Amino acid sequence: MFSAFSSIDYQSIRASTPAETAVKRLNGIGEVLSGLDISAIHSQDDMAHALWTLDTADKCIRMILTEFRTARTKDVVREANSLIVLIEAARDEISGYRGDVRILS
Repeated sequence: MFSAFSSIDYQSIRASTPAETAVKRLNGIGEVLSGLDISAIHSQDDMAHALWTLDTADKCIRMILTEFRTARTKDVVREANSLIVLIEAARDEISGYRGDVRILS
């Protein structure tokens, strides 16, 4: 997973404006999240990992919004809000899996 994040900063360096940099970073987070397969959750460990991934992504999005607060454009805000909504939907879906997940001892 960490290799996916390494490409975000490289792509961001080539952006021409701060807003483009923010959008590219947000797109990178979206790419990482698109690899999250909620249907593959079969254990408490799987669930914990998925929730950790969602929490980390949410924190990264909020850090980007903080870092680029003076350069926020409609594109930055729209992309960030879209990702936050998707993260919340994924959390809701995962919480629906809790009854179906095997508890490993």
